[in-house]
Parts: sequence; structure tokens; C-alpha cells
Amino acid sequence: MKLFGVVGWKNSGKTGLMERLVAEISGRGFRVSTLKHAHHAVDVDQPGKDSYRHRQAGAVEVVLASRKRWAMMHELRDTPEPELEDLLPKLTPVDLVLVEGYKRSRHPKIEAHRVETGKGLLAREDTTVRAVASNGAPEGLPVPVIDLDDTAAIADLILREAGLTAQPAEDQPPSQLRNDCFALPPGVDWTPVADALDLLRDGLTCVTGTETLAPRDALGRILAAPVTALRANPPAANSAVDGYGFAHAALGPEGGALPLAGGRAAAGVPHPHPVPEGQALRILTGASLPAGVDTVVLEEDVTLDADTVRFGAGLKRGANTRKAGEDKLRGDTVLDAGHRVRAPDLALLASVGVAEVAVRIPLRVGVLSTGDELATPGETDDPARIFDANRPMLLGIAAGWAYRPVDLGQAPDDRDGLRAILDDAAERCDVILTSGGASAGDEDHMSAILQSEGTMTSWRIALKPGRPLALGLWRGVPVFGLPGNPVAALVCALIFARPALSVLAGGPWQEPLGFTVPAAFSKRKKPGRSEYLRARLSPEGTAEVFASEGSGRVSGLSWADGLVALGPEAQEIAPGTPVRYLPYAGLLTP
Repeated sequence: MKLFGVVGWKNSGKTGLMERLVAEISGRGFRVSTLKHAHHAVDVDQPGKDSYRHRQAGAVEVVLASRKRWAMMHELRDTPEPELEDLLPKLTPVDLVLVEGYKRSRHPKIEAHRVETGKGLLAREDTTVRAVASNGAPEGLPVPVIDLDDTAAIADLILREAGLTAQPAEDQPPSQLRNDCFALPPGVDWTPVADALDLLRDGLTCVTGTETLAPRDALGRILAAPVTALRANPPAANSAVDGYGFAHAALGPEGGALPLAGGRAAAGVPHPHPVPEGQALRILTGASLPAGVDTVVLEEDVTLDADTVRFGAGLKRGANTRKAGEDKLRGDTVLDAGHRVRAPDLALLASVGVAEVAVRIPLRVGVLSTGDELATPGETDDPARIFDANRPMLLGIAAGWAYRPVDLGQAPDDRDGLRAILDDAAERCDVILTSGGASAGDEDHMSAILQSEGTMTSWRIALKPGRPLALGLWRGVPVFGLPGNPVAALVCALIFARPALSVLAGGPWQEPLGFTVPAAFSKRKKPGRSEYLRARLSPEGTAEVFASEGSGRVSGLSWADGLVALGPEAQEIAPGTPVRYLPYAGLLTP
């Protein structure tokens, strides 16, 4: 539940602005509530009415209900005025709460200002004021100034500051990509890595549907919609320590000597009665603060004398207490759409009363190897055949990214056989990863069939290893044609497929986790291509690289625990030169 305030001096136009904003923002489809602070003994009731008489007789709360509305009136009597944070949990969750007043609270605000009041501007000192709505043109302000009568512009600013966006509907069907989603701009031949990533990101959208699950069943799943708190955490003001609770107003300048009230408050066993003014109550950690208590003194700091508790001066109002909703308020967004649910998130969801969440159905990732030369380990000893290393690697990568891997097997160098496999894959998969056949040779049937019967763009990436990358659609399903060399296939999968598949699955575009470390190697790099070297960290924290840069040395993939990323510029690297290191831990996990 988003919060935004309207403040200003008397006669500055606050109430009129509030009224116009409610109408404007509600008219845009958002649910809006308001909360107003009054500086006098406000009363919404009328003397002589039954409800008024109930209150006068001593009722703590009175609910007045009719067919059109209901209202609750809570009598503070001699208890302290509640803070804004204490009142917000009492509201039904909406998209936006507009608050009039509460200038000293720390929520974002817009200041209403009329020149004729002659008052100074709060915005000059208050950093929570995000803009000024004025009928004049005040100068020298650190925030923008909007015309006081331009309600639409003021609403635009509030909604932008509040981050309000539309939420996807639950159980929605998957979307489809545009046929030209992988098209390169006219005239582009060699594509730098950074440009290729930008083009890829701009062309993709989520392709998975949604379902609703209990949080415990949503572990590892991507949220399809923001999750809001159904209850404040903590749900009520409570004690942070074992001690004695009382009303701070009862203290004198020398501290307190307060008689003990009967009973006690414990976690889960609240004290049933208000604590009389000037008395203290035994209270334990986690216990809800009863009416008449706003401060707790630690039991180690008191002296008990018969039925009196004594302690020194210096306690502030609210000491050793937790406010209701100080962690999360009811209606707060606690997790955003696109977030992958982790074990710590389950604790958060439970604490705010969430019993179900809308999540994305896991992305089905088909993995296909192509080429007559491929064999399964144990199938043959023919030295003319090579064992298929890419398919088990890519299936393992997809599983490690928390997707559903679909083994599509090996396709021969035969157009009809390849077409049948792709047709079957389009029914069972949301995305297809192939390896081999991404170039333009006589036996590169994957790129040829995508070019003639689907849609395909062959990207010549300025990258080592992994130049050819075929991107296309087959029956509406995206196909990533990775190089056949295992080293190049891994690099292209980690650098290009990982962020792309995250978007297709409903998550964010993922930048690789990396950090700068000293090099433990020497290299003279030519300009033109970005390079990714198989690397691992030494015990001293330096980056060692595999002895050979040959892309046929598959053992280097297992030897490494990450990659060293070198940009396209010429570089002269010596031991100690800072280099960018990308650990497998950040590339092979969701």
C-alpha cells in the first residue's frame, strides 16, 4: 500500500488539492484512501445521537453502521495520540493512501503553497517534500514546482514517485514473441557483445503462463504479480524486552516510582484491561502493549519496592517497544513481480499473512544437439565420432537455472528429421537451445531450416569463443542456435541465453555477477572482440586462466570456476593488472 502526503500551511490549498487528487487518481483506475490529521478536538458525531451517548457513557470504541457506510470511533481519552504508523494498519489495503497533514512524518510529500499566505516553504528544509504545488513561481528550491491547479501533472508525479504499475492477472495464458524479435538493424554485420545484449533484451517478453500456489510450494518460482502484506508485522505494538510498561506522560523529571497494576502481559496472552494512568504493568518480550502503555523500562534497570517499581530518568516515549507495522504495514508491497521466491522470502510471506501467491509456470527449455558425428558415451568407439558433451551440459545448466529441461536428443544432418524434431519440440517447449549447425556451411542444417521455414537471424558476435549465434522462431517458439564447440556453447549460454531465458520465464534481465581481481597471468589482447577466458581464483584471490585458450579443450570448463571477461579494446595484461572475474556461482544459478 503506497503512501504519499499533502502538506502546507493553513489556507495553502491542501484540502482542495486532496479532493482533486482523489478524483483524478481514482479516475485512472487506482483505489485511493485518505487520512487527515486534525489539530483540534475533531468529532464526527453529533451530541444527542445514540452513538454519541454510548461514547459519553464510557465505551472505548463505537461502530456506527448503515446500508451505505460504517464508521468506527475510538476514544483516546487520556492515552497518547497515535502516530501515523499506528493508524495505517487500520485501513483496508488500497493502491494509494493520500495523507493530509503529518508534516513531521517521514513519508514522501508534495507541499501546497499559495503566495498570498505569506508563509515560507517547508521544501527548503524538509527533504521528504518531493515537489511544490504553487500558484506562484518560488525560486531557489531543490525540488520541482508545479502549478497548483495542474491536478493531472501533480497526480503524474505522485504515481511516478509511488511506483504504481498495473499488476498482471492471475492464471493468464502465455504471450508470444514478435516474428522480428531477433532482427538486427539494417547494415549491422559484426555485432559487439554489449550491442547484441541490448538488441536481445529489447526484443523479448515473458512467454509463460501463471498459476496460484501456497508459498511453500512456490519455492524457486518466479512471482507473476507483486505480493502485498495482508497484515502488519508486527500486527500490534509490543514489548521488545522483559520489563514494566507504563504511560510515559506519568514520569517526572527524576524518573518514576509507579505502583504495580495487577496481572501481567505476555506474548500471546495480552493483558485484558487498560493500565490506569500512573501505574506500571509487568510485561514480557513480545507481549502486546495494553491500552495505557507506550513505554517499557528494562527489568534490569528497576528496583522493586513492595508493590512499587522505581527507575531513573532518561527514558524516551516508546523506549523498548516495537510499533505496529514497523517492519511492514498492511498493504505494503513485500515482494515484486519477477522476484524468484527463496527460503527467506517464505518467512516474510508468513509474517504478513500471505497464504497464496501468483507465480509463473516454469519455463520449459528444450535442448537439442545436431550432427551425424555425435554419439552418446558408451555407444561406440569409432574415432570418427565424438561424444555429445553439449546436451548434458546444457540440460544441467537449464536445471540449475530452475527451469524444466526437456531432452530433445540428437538430430542427424537431415532436414526432414530435424523438421520433425522441431515440430515436436514446439509442442513441448517454451524455448529451444540447439548446439551445432549455427553457421552457414553445407551441413549447418539448423540455420538453413530456420532461414527457409521459420524466422532466423544469424548474429556474428564480436566474441571469442562463440562467434556464430543463430536466433529464430519455429512455430512461434524461440530458438537459440548455439555454437557446436562446447567451450563456445557454454560461453554463449551463460552470456546470452541466461538473461534472455530469465525474461522469457517472467523474471528480470540478469546482469552477470562479477568483481575485479588482480590477474595472475600475462596476455596481449588485440582490439575488436570481447573475450571470455576460463579462469579460477587462486588462494591469494588472483585470477588464473586455463593453460590453453583453444576452444577444443573441454577439460578447461571443469578446471575453471568462472570466466575472466575482457572488453573489445586492446589490452596489455600482466600479473597484478585488474581484470573482471565472473564466478560460475553467479552464472550457473537462477
